[in-house]
Amino acid sequence: MGTPGRAGTAPVRGWALVTGASAGIGAEVALRLARRGHPLVVVARRGDRLAALAEQARREHGVEVRGVAADLSREEGRASVRGVLDQLRGPIEVAVLNAGIGTQGEFVRLDREREVREVRLNCVAVVDLAAHVLPGMVANGRGDLVVMSSAASSQAIPYMSTYAATKAFEMRLVRGLDQELRGTGVRAFAICPGPVRTAFHRLGWGKDLPRLMPTESAGSVAARVVRVLDRRRRNPVVASGPLAPITMPLTALLGEAISAWGAGRYHRPGH
Repeated sequence: MGTPGRAGTAPVRGWALVTGASAGIGAEVALRLARRGHPLVVVARRGDRLAALAEQARREHGVEVRGVAADLSREEGRASVRGVLDQLRGPIEVAVLNAGIGTQGEFVRLDREREVREVRLNCVAVVDLAAHVLPGMVANGRGDLVVMSSAASSQAIPYMSTYAATKAFEMRLVRGLDQELRGTGVRAFAICPGPVRTAFHRLGWGKDLPRLMPTESAGSVAARVVRVLDRRRRNPVVASGPLAPITMPLTALLGEAISAWGAGRYHRPGH
C-alpha cells in the first residue's frame, strides 16, 4: 500500500497512477491524490519535473512516490510503466490517464509522424494502460479509471481533426467500459474540460485562447477529478469548466454538420 501518511492524517489508500504528471492538469491531480492519501506512480517524459513533483508530494503529504520517465507514445515507454506497476506492493486504486498532445492546422500540411504519435499517445496508450490496470481493479472489487478527454470529444473540429477524433475515441471507450464494469465495484470516467489555462493550448501556429473566453485552471480540473472520485453515483462523461457543460449539449442539439462548420470557421488558420 505504500508508506504510511503522517500522524493524524487519514490512512493511506491504494496506489494512484497519473500519466502526463510533469505539469498542468496532471501535476495538480497528482498532488490532490497525494493529499487524499494515495501513494503515487507518476509518469511523464520530463524526469527533472517528475523528480520535483515527487519531492513535493513526499514533503507535503508523506506518501510514497515512484516516478517513471517514459514516452507513452512508444511501446518501450508503456512497457516500462507496466513493469513498475507490476512491482507495486498493493493494488492500483485510481488510474488517471492524462497524458496527451494536440495539433492544430490543415491536416494535409501537418507532420505525418506527429499526427500518428498523437493517436498513439491519446488512444493506444490509454487502451494499453487501461487494459493493464482494470483486471486487477476488478479482481480487487474496487477502483476508478479516469481518462482525461475533452469537450472536443463531442464533435468534429476542422483544423484539429486528429485531436478531436482521439478525444471522441476516449469518450466512447469510457462509455463502453462504464457498462461493462457495472456490478464489479470499478468505475470509469471521462473528464471533458473546455479551454484550460495551460501551455497545452498554445498549439499549431501559436494561436492562444481569446482574452474574453471563459476558461478554467488546471487546479479546477484536478479538483473536479477528486470530486468525481469522492461521489458514489456513476456518470461516465463529466463536463468540466464554464464552457463544456454548454457546448457539449449544444453540439448534440445542432448536429454534427453545423457544429463542424462553426468549429471550422473559428479554428481556420489566420482567422
